[in-house]
Amino acid sequence: MDACLAVDREVDKVLSKFGQIRQHVDKVLQQLIENLESVRNDLLSCNTDDELKSNQSKLVLLKGYIDKSKKETQKLATEHRELHSTVSKVGKAIDRNFISDFAATSREDVFSSQKKTDLVNHIISQHFYRQGMWDIADELSKEAGIKVECGQREPFAKLNHILESLKKKDIIPALEWAQENRSQLEMQSSSLEFKLHQLAFLTLVQKGVDYQTKAVAYARANFGQFIDKHEKDIQQMMGMLLFVPQGINQSPYSFMIQNNMWTEVNELFTRDACMLLGLSVESLLNVSINAGCMALPALLNIKQVMQQRQVTGIWSGKDELPIEIDLDSEHRYHSMFACPILRQQSSDNNPPMRLICGHVISKDALHKLGNSTKLKCPYCPMEQNPSEAKLICF
Repeated sequence: MDACLAVDREVDKVLSKFGQIRQHVDKVLQQLIENLESVRNDLLSCNTDDELKSNQSKLVLLKGYIDKSKKETQKLATEHRELHSTVSKVGKAIDRNFISDFAATSREDVFSSQKKTDLVNHIISQHFYRQGMWDIADELSKEAGIKVECGQREPFAKLNHILESLKKKDIIPALEWAQENRSQLEMQSSSLEFKLHQLAFLTLVQKGVDYQTKAVAYARANFGQFIDKHEKDIQQMMGMLLFVPQGINQSPYSFMIQNNMWTEVNELFTRDACMLLGLSVESLLNVSINAGCMALPALLNIKQVMQQRQVTGIWSGKDELPIEIDLDSEHRYHSMFACPILRQQSSDNNPPMRLICGHVISKDALHKLGNSTKLKCPYCPMEQNPSEAKLICF
């Protein structure tokens, strides 16, 4: 982002200078044209030699103005040459702030195995299914040799249908889905069904006095089951009925029926439906691209430092990055365990191990601290057999 802003500042300078030069050029040319037309008209209107002689003074003035115009033209040419310098600074800013050799941060062996290639193709195919692009996803699956069962497509089809209905402000398909999966949504502590009923009620209220009776009937029929968890919200909605005769926009709760509530319900449905179906809330392809974009600047910087210091082997020596990448909370899906004894992060070869006392250390620390039959926990007095430690996964 900082790189984009740096380039944007240089572009603004160029545009500002373009505007100034254009105004100056237009002004000078307009003055020149007006003076030439004035002298031309005067000369054409002369009928006698005496009149021509009287206009000699005008010709002298014209010559002086032409000389002045030449100087202005030279000045414009100089400004134009200076503009080239300003434009070239934009290119230099791009080269300085952006590195085109993104391949420097990649490893050729990452997708060397067929298993990893199939995984990438599967993620891309799943992304297209999520977006409702069935033809593209089917063709990709066919060409990549990915086996897609009918049961895998059905959740995406229903999900897309409901999301499209919500975009059209039709809550019926979403409400039917929420009622069908009520028990599972309750286990997730989801408020989706209540939010949908709330939105349906507010839609009726927004239509005015003629729909007030229908709104009350809808509330009586549907809000009773939510009174324990959403009593305050229901009271606020009932209070809105007092403002219907005056116009719903006069209600202090009118903000509840704005478009942002449709957006909230859309996001809530997406999250709860994906959790219920065992899917990630966001497309795995989107997550990978976003995480890569956040990591790329740091990787490019460390790669450049490593090249300058002629450090080799670190980048591909281990199955991990040479530095820690600071991703935001939305892109953190699991915690990384670091051994409190050896200060090393866990890996497939050095996983975390849980002792019988409940403390966790790495496998390498377990081997170094204990012998074949006896181990004393480094954090409590309990002694135990190293073989009793259990492998744990975060």
